Amino acid sequence: MRVADTIRRKLTERFAPTRIEIEDESHRHAGHVGARPEGETHFAVTIVAAAFAGQSRVARQRLVYQTLAEELATRVHALSLTTLAPDEEGR
Repeated sequence: MRVADTIRRKLTERFAPTRIEIEDESHRHAGHVGARPEGETHFAVTIVAAAFAGQSRVARQRLVYQTLAEELATRVHALSLTTLAPDEEGR
């Protein structure tokens, strides 16, 4: 399974997002530390979920990092996050 697919599955199962976007940005990091020639090492994720309501930015990111702990320990070198509650989308 592709890393992006695993990220999508895990985040969807945990947060039931109203919107989720996952962009593989590995090509932008070719030659950098942690980059692999086959890619799938650097991702940007935007996730909108009710579970983030009332949570600080740091708390939201911690929840995502906990959910993706295995990927971050093995296959993912960098993860850029935008975590929003539904009422914050479009601000």
